[in-house]
Amino acid sequence: MSQRIDYHNDPNAPAANSLVPSVNVVVTNDAGEVLLIRRSGNGNWALPGGAIDLGESIPQAAIRETLEETGITCEITGLVGTYSDPCHVIHYTSNDEVRQEFSLVLTAWAISGRPTPSAESRDVRWVPRHELDMYSMHRSMRMRVNHYLEGNGPHIG
Repeated sequence: MSQRIDYHNDPNAPAANSLVPSVNVVVTNDAGEVLLIRRSGNGNWALPGGAIDLGESIPQAAIRETLEETGITCEITGLVGTYSDPCHVIHYTSNDEVRQEFSLVLTAWAISGRPTPSAESRDVRWVPRHELDMYSMHRSMRMRVNHYLEGNGPHIG
């Protein structure tokens, strides 16, 4: 099975060989819960998201990725921030791609659907805001979630 390995400020990290614009989405429901996925590639909890495809706008990518990974259709409502730390690289073992981080984090409302795992997400669930700290995340994802919870964005980094 292919893996996704995150490196941050790690001198042993492989050198980046690609830069791919991507999105993450903080989707909330009427109860104020946040939608999280458990990534199939590394077991970490995360916000849904992925690469922006050619011919696709940022909101279109966010809506598509959320639906593909979670079964939830959403409407984009805002921006948490931009994240482009060259010290954070992601190694995809399936094709040996080592991607430098470049992500836009958006907010969204859930419109329809129910949490449904996919090939990229082995678990999908609504999490009350006060329980988010209990979920194991890579430090870069935790930062995005915390920036959303702080509500004083958008963050540029």
